[in-house]
Amino acid sequence: MRDILTHEQDLILAVEYQTTGHNVQAKTIYLSILLSHPDHPFVLHQLGLVAHQMKDHGEAIGFFLRAVAVKPDYTQAHYNLACEFKILKRFDEAVASYQRTLVLDPDYVNAHFNLGNVMVAMGQLGEALGCFESACVKDPGFVKAHYNHGKALHILGRFDESAASYSRVLAINPGLAEVHSDLIFTEHYRPGVTLRKLKEIHVAWDKQHGVPLKVEWQDHDNLPELEKRLRIGLVSADLGRHPVGYFAVNFLEHRPVGKTEIICYSDKEPDDFTDRLKTSSDEWVDTRGLSDVDLSQHIRSDRIDILIDLSGHTGNNRLLVFARKPAPVQVTWAGYMGTTGLSAIDYLIADYWQIPEGTEQYYSEELVYLPDGNISYAPPDYAPNVGALPFEKNGFVTFASFSNPAKCNEYVLGAWAKILKAVPNSRLILKYQNMDSMGIHDRIEDQFDAYGIERSRLIIEGRSPNFNLLSRYNDVDIALDTFPFSGGLTTCEALWMGVPVVTKMGETFASRHAFSHLMNVGVPELVANDLPNYITTAVELANNIPRLTKLRVELRCQMAKSALCDGTKFATVLTSALRKTWHQWCLLQ
Repeated sequence: MRDILTHEQDLILAVEYQTTGHNVQAKTIYLSILLSHPDHPFVLHQLGLVAHQMKDHGEAIGFFLRAVAVKPDYTQAHYNLACEFKILKRFDEAVASYQRTLVLDPDYVNAHFNLGNVMVAMGQLGEALGCFESACVKDPGFVKAHYNHGKALHILGRFDESAASYSRVLAINPGLAEVHSDLIFTEHYRPGVTLRKLKEIHVAWDKQHGVPLKVEWQDHDNLPELEKRLRIGLVSADLGRHPVGYFAVNFLEHRPVGKTEIICYSDKEPDDFTDRLKTSSDEWVDTRGLSDVDLSQHIRSDRIDILIDLSGHTGNNRLLVFARKPAPVQVTWAGYMGTTGLSAIDYLIADYWQIPEGTEQYYSEELVYLPDGNISYAPPDYAPNVGALPFEKNGFVTFASFSNPAKCNEYVLGAWAKILKAVPNSRLILKYQNMDSMGIHDRIEDQFDAYGIERSRLIIEGRSPNFNLLSRYNDVDIALDTFPFSGGLTTCEALWMGVPVVTKMGETFASRHAFSHLMNVGVPELVANDLPNYITTAVELANNIPRLTKLRVELRCQMAKSALCDGTKFATVLTSALRKTWHQWCLLQ
């Protein structure tokens, strides 16, 4: 057998092909070398990298496995093998390979980091934090590690620490607008946050990231015709099975014929709800991979009249597109809980329950009030029938919250514990993605322990498909809302399943979602204005079985007849409101 050195020139050429993206040529050479050296670890490893570049992850795994079988201490091959397992969501195998990498090289920073990412995907948030912390210690300037550390802390509801991690990222790179968005998004979850504070931090974001882009503003040559068919753009990374997708669908499907053309600019990987939104829009633009500059130019070339932001400062937002003012009229709606702070966004779609009169000064945008709610809910066709009141078969009341555990702060958990204590034998079901993660699970149980509530009265569950989640409401008598971050879609789903929702409204937009929906449906008695009243309302309702039974029977029909579910009326009203913003622009031309 010829020595591998006899293939030195072939190897050099193969690596050159590989480096320049000529993967087929590189693969051909590597395979020819394997004919005489079938167990050479470097060649096997390189073939794994080529397969990865060609997106054949199964083949990549095969080559990397062969490489580490020949050379068990091949650190880079173990690491790359772990990355392939991660891509294919074979998480247990990814964990094992990352851990083997770290045994061989404890200072391999990316292995710590990616192991943390896998742990997040597996819901093992405590372990993930340790991995990110190790990466940050070994490389204090590792921005992504600090950032993901902050994201994991946010999921766990540890907002002070989360904000500290985001702040460390911004200390390294102050220009990261999305991280700055995450930092201010965290504030909506904080008990005691005020509208004044929220306005200040959002305006500060605009001053740092948005205002400097005004140099890129250009005149718009859209024809200022008052009654033209409006070209409306929707920009979001959530146009799919997400609250934004659920709230946008009625507007898309029921808008007045011939009045608008709607172009959706979507950053979301398609899912099983995307086709419905895509079918009801006039044009669909997949913007994944487009830079903010390119997307801004694309929107301008599409001659959009009204551009609508559906993200605000939530993840994967495109606020830097809006900051470039690619459309003459720019609006924020449905995807965020308050002001964006952007001077480039002209209007915010609201209702009088979300933003009561007298608080307009805390919003940078001009407010456009819809007469009923600011969103519309389209109940899914697959929703199960409403079952009988669970109390009838159980003999005890079952409370529930299917809200994001990040919303379940110590005051919320304390209130729920007091409600359970006041309602003997009652149970509480908590269900959401990561709710059953050890870090979250332990935090919740520890708090109830402190109030003397037996753990047997808590049922803590993780994520399930939407049909299963809706079905679970047939085991619930009363839903308990969170504060100061209220439930939007969560409230709608509970009500549709015949489950009354007790809420405590607050000052901020985020604290008034359920309040708006309950008022629209016509059950204002479920709204409390302070914490004692919230607890009392829940306890009194639990002790009024005839009332609970009546609500169980009537809520879905009552909701179906309400403005909240009247998609045609909502789409007409929203279209009319958008037309008025267009008129304002035309009159200034």
